[in-house]
Amino acid sequence: MKRKKKKPIFPLVFLLLVCVGFCIWGAREAATIYFQKLPENVSAIKNVVTRTMEESIPFSEIVIDESEVASGFYYQLLSDGQQLVYKEILQAVRTQAESFYIHTGNTEEFSMVYEYLLYDRPEIFWCTGGTQITSYTDYSEVRPVYICLGEELQQRSAQIEAAANACLAGIAMDAPEYDKIRYIFEYLVNTVDYNLDAPDNQNIYSSLVNRVSVCAGYSRAAQFLLQRLGIECIYAIGTIPQQGPHAWNIVKCNGQYYHMDVTFGDPVFQQGESGVNIPLDSINYGYLCCADSEIYRSHTSEPGIPYPECPSMDLDYYVLNGMFYEGYDSYAMLLNMNQSVYERRPSFSCKFAYYDLYLQAHDDIINNVIPQAAQTLAVNYGLDTVWYTYVEDPMMSVITVYWGY
Repeated sequence: MKRKKKKPIFPLVFLLLVCVGFCIWGAREAATIYFQKLPENVSAIKNVVTRTMEESIPFSEIVIDESEVASGFYYQLLSDGQQLVYKEILQAVRTQAESFYIHTGNTEEFSMVYEYLLYDRPEIFWCTGGTQITSYTDYSEVRPVYICLGEELQQRSAQIEAAANACLAGIAMDAPEYDKIRYIFEYLVNTVDYNLDAPDNQNIYSSLVNRVSVCAGYSRAAQFLLQRLGIECIYAIGTIPQQGPHAWNIVKCNGQYYHMDVTFGDPVFQQGESGVNIPLDSINYGYLCCADSEIYRSHTSEPGIPYPECPSMDLDYYVLNGMFYEGYDSYAMLLNMNQSVYERRPSFSCKFAYYDLYLQAHDDIINNVIPQAAQTLAVNYGLDTVWYTYVEDPMMSVITVYWGY
């Protein structure tokens, strides 16, 4: 019986290994090709989802022209995406929309943009900045809080317009820029009283209609009125050390920027700060068109906001009116103070170039110069009793004496 020869299996095994290897290699290559294409597929899917979202979320069509908002100081600080949100908010709150959608899901970003909008637009007096917001990944639904609506809003708008027109009737549109700025400064100091309990004290209704306000109301009114006169005016924010948040203005006059703080110009505010009985018809001009070197003695601007530099002292009230001293002479000071009495001026002020000079002059002015000038007042006007009071402002290196005739 013949034995059957066993056929060698090596070629078969080899063939199977080759086939398996080829299959594995093919699968690996296929997997590699697939995963290489996956990001493109995901991107395409994402684009479809984004497009669907844009089509399904009822964003309002922006009809505000860029030229209407481009000059806003805070608007210019925003990115393109944030500027879109700015326009969406402005367009909605102008019509007192009950709710609207914006192109951001970041609530902090929204709050900043809304805040910046209100800093740029003092005329939007019916908004507090408060909202109810529902946020999603790429968008939000906003429900603003309004101070007033409908007929009440129309009435308040008419009252504000009437008050603004009454104010602006006192200054010519072609007046020099400095005259316009000084006029608005004096108008607000003379017509508005400082009161922490004033209603609506964060907007122009409080200052222009009710005529009682706080720093926000003063500063927004100044911005509102100066913009009407064609003067660039920024609503600036920061703090007063040991007091808290504060607002003032930065104005542009003859190509230069200057600080202006109407609140600090008000005698009611000064009296509250100093504790001295200051005549209520007086004005502190030290905060009209002042430089960085002066305002930042008492004010601190908000970190992170690049306000324009204000380096010039050329429109400083004391410099313009011969009240700025770079040296001290007791006799010369007495002559100047006596002159204020002869001219029946309600007050006399002297500002010193630096603090050490103020300290050098201080005691002599208080103890010698003012009493001698008071004697001049008594003799010149035949008074048995002389009334005067003085205010020291060491932070600004200023001494002011008020005369009673």
